[in-house]
Amino acid sequence: MAANGASCEQSQRRSGAKDKQNGKSTDSILRERRLKEKEERLSLVLWRKPVTTLRYFLLETLLKLKELTLKLWQRRGVVLFFVLICSLFSMAYSTEGGHQEYVNYLEKKFLWCAYWVGLGILSSVGLGTGLHTFLLYLGPHIASVTLAAYECGSIDFPEPPYPDHIICPPGEGVEQSISLLTIMSKVRLEACMWGAGTAIGELPPYFMARAARQSGADPEDEDYEEFEEMLEQAQNAQDFVTRAKLGVQHMVQKVGFFGILACASIPNPLFDLAGITCGHFLVPFWTFFGATLIGKAIIKMHIQKLFVIITFSKHIVEQMVSLIGSVPKVGPSIQKPFSHYLEAQRNKLHLAGGKAPADENWLSWIFEKVVLIMVCYFVISIVNSMAQSYAKRLQQQRHSEGKTK
Repeated sequence: MAANGASCEQSQRRSGAKDKQNGKSTDSILRERRLKEKEERLSLVLWRKPVTTLRYFLLETLLKLKELTLKLWQRRGVVLFFVLICSLFSMAYSTEGGHQEYVNYLEKKFLWCAYWVGLGILSSVGLGTGLHTFLLYLGPHIASVTLAAYECGSIDFPEPPYPDHIICPPGEGVEQSISLLTIMSKVRLEACMWGAGTAIGELPPYFMARAARQSGADPEDEDYEEFEEMLEQAQNAQDFVTRAKLGVQHMVQKVGFFGILACASIPNPLFDLAGITCGHFLVPFWTFFGATLIGKAIIKMHIQKLFVIITFSKHIVEQMVSLIGSVPKVGPSIQKPFSHYLEAQRNKLHLAGGKAPADENWLSWIFEKVVLIMVCYFVISIVNSMAQSYAKRLQQQRHSEGKTK
């Protein structure tokens, strides 16, 4: 009897060990398959497979439009209400009367706010590589206002042409009246709208992770898959990046509102992980979005705005230009175009019509081309990303067909 019992225990241990080995081998096979499929998708780019990439991009675009149409049809009541509101606004806009002054004012403010909110969304929504709109648009706008405020001695720029062009108001301003708070108040609206746009752009990872957790379905997002793998391998994390991601995840999970607020209030490239974490652990929407909105649109935006204003204040810029000229041998030759550029900007500020001088500085030309290149790269990255999404659809379709057979 004892021998039979011992043999039964040994057989159970052997079967358990085999099950563990089979489980590990199955996990390794799945992991290898995922890595192989990911490599195949990442190879689908315009400069390697242009025809296939464009075809997949068009097919994915059609599928997205179909999904959007179905969602709008499901919420046709809301859509109808929105159409009625737009019709009322259109009637008020086209009807002559004393209200046109207020309509034009609201139109101008709405378009201005929508412009910066849109740029903020593009910066963080995760389309392709993301468009760094703070460096390309908001930062230069704040810098231009700062330089103009110190040069003009006032922030009461004539409207129009402001904000399209900045010229000094008639009369001489008092330079001592310009302070950091004065300039911050001038650019507060656009800065806060841009920050609100970045907060809105953080919502897709949150909703994706929340829907995947509630439905129990296999998520289609690679960031969410990496997040789940990170949670499974949390005990064995060694590298700095993984530990940093785990730190963000633990802070958001344990501290809640104030943890999200802390992550959103500082420049944080890992904040996408905070959105995925909040969605995965079913953090209430208003807790996540409220903390994100306050952190990005108020706290973080004021920090970034203050940094740009201090950097481009008059005495700092003059010190930087003189410092460039003090570099041995090459300093004066590098200093000359910067000095010419600043002088051209000063002259442009004092032009009555606000028109730029005929001879454009090469620094402006370079900046325009850099912006154009980054926008083109952003568009190309969107095409590649959507083509890879369609390729993933095909891979998942093959797996589902293989399971049914």
